[in-house]
Amino acid sequence: MLDQLIKLVRHSSPFYAELYKDLPDAPALEALPVVEHAAYWAANTLQDNKLRAGEHVGGIIFKSGGTTSAPKVSVYTRAEWREMSETFSKGLVAAGLREGDRVANLFYAGELYSSFIFTLNALQDAPVDTVQLPIAGSATQEFVTNALLEFDATVLTAPPTSLCQLAQHVIDTVGSLPLIHLVLFSGEAFYGDQRELLASAFPNASVRSIGYASVDGGIIGAPVHGEDDARVHQVYPGRIMEILDEDTGNPIEEPGRAGRIVVTDLVRTLQPVLRYPVGDRAEWVDFEARTFRLLGRSGEGARVGPVTLYLDDLLEIVRDSASGQGITGGQVVLRRHQAKDQLVLRLSGDVTGTDELTEAIVKRLDETRPMFADHVARGLIQPLAVEWVGTTELTTNPRTGKLVRLIDERGA
Repeated sequence: MLDQLIKLVRHSSPFYAELYKDLPDAPALEALPVVEHAAYWAANTLQDNKLRAGEHVGGIIFKSGGTTSAPKVSVYTRAEWREMSETFSKGLVAAGLREGDRVANLFYAGELYSSFIFTLNALQDAPVDTVQLPIAGSATQEFVTNALLEFDATVLTAPPTSLCQLAQHVIDTVGSLPLIHLVLFSGEAFYGDQRELLASAFPNASVRSIGYASVDGGIIGAPVHGEDDARVHQVYPGRIMEILDEDTGNPIEEPGRAGRIVVTDLVRTLQPVLRYPVGDRAEWVDFEARTFRLLGRSGEGARVGPVTLYLDDLLEIVRDSASGQGITGGQVVLRRHQAKDQLVLRLSGDVTGTDELTEAIVKRLDETRPMFADHVARGLIQPLAVEWVGTTELTTNPRTGKLVRLIDERGA
C-alpha cells in the first residue's frame, strides 16, 4: 500500500512530486523526507492548491489551528471519512463503552471544528448500540447538568477542560452524578490535578482516552483494553506511526525512549499525509505490538486546553507586534496554574516599552486566534503571559546547543 501511495502522490500531487523528485522509483519509508510544516501548509492553499492529489468533489472540510490569515484546512473524501469513523469506533469498546450506554457528546461543533461531528459518527458506527445525547460544548453548564440527569446519562465525551468545568458545576449544584461510569476525553492532555476533581463529581467513572487523532494527521492511536494509563494507545490499522529522535531524526524502536511522532496515513489520498509530524511526543511501550505512550507536545505546535497554537504563528504575532524592534529569541512555555493550562511566551531582545509590547502581543493573539480569547473569557484556560529575559536565560538543548522552542512544564 505504501508503494502505491508514493506512486500516486508523485504523479498527482505537485508538492510531493517536487519533494520526492530525487528519490528512486520505489523508496523505503525511511528514505522519504519528513514533511516540513511550513512548506506543507504553504502548498495546501484554498486556491491553486499544490498539495492535493485530486479535486475535492465530495466529503467534508475542517479547519484546525493557525491564524485567521493563514487557515489550516484539511479535506476528506466521503470514503476516507467513513473509513476513519468506522476504524476509530472499534476502539470505543476497549475504552469501556457498553451496550445501551447513554452518551453525552460535549465536544465542540460548528465553525469547521471536527470533534463533535467525528464523535457522533464514531458512536454511530460503534460495535455496541448506544443512545446519543448531542449536547455540544456550547451548552450552558445548567443545561448540560439537567440533560445528564433527565436522560440518565452514563458516559461523557469532552475535552478535559470542559469536563473539569462541568465537574465543578455538578459539585456546586447537585453534588455528584453516580450514574456516569465512563468519561472519555480527547483534544488535550489529561493531568493528575484534574482526576481528583472528576472523581468527586463522577465517583463511579473511569477516565479514558476516546482515541488519539488530529484534524491534519487523521486518526493515529486507539485505546488499549485493560490499560490503566490513559496515555497508552495502539496504532490504528492503515496508519504507520514512527517515533523519531528529536536531534538525529532517526527512527526509535526501543521502549521508553522519547521522540516526536511522525505519521503516514495509507488511507487518505486526496490530502496525502506521508511522514507528517503531528506535533506530539511519545515513547514505545511495545514496538512490535505498536503500542505507545503519549508524552506531550513537540516543537510544531502547543496545545493549551483544547486550543492548538502553532509556534511559527506565535512568533509571527510577536514580530508583527514588535514593529521592527529586535526580538532576538523566543520560546513557548506551557504551565499549569490553578489547575488550568497557561501559555507563556518567553522572549528576549533589545526592546523598549516591554509593558506596551506585551499588551500589543496579547491583543494581536486575541485578534488572530479568537478561540483562545474565548476560552480565556470562559475560564477554561489562563490568559497569555509574557516573560522578558536575557538571551542566556532561554533554555537550550544541552546536547546540541539549539534553542528549545517548546517547553512543557505541566507534568503528567
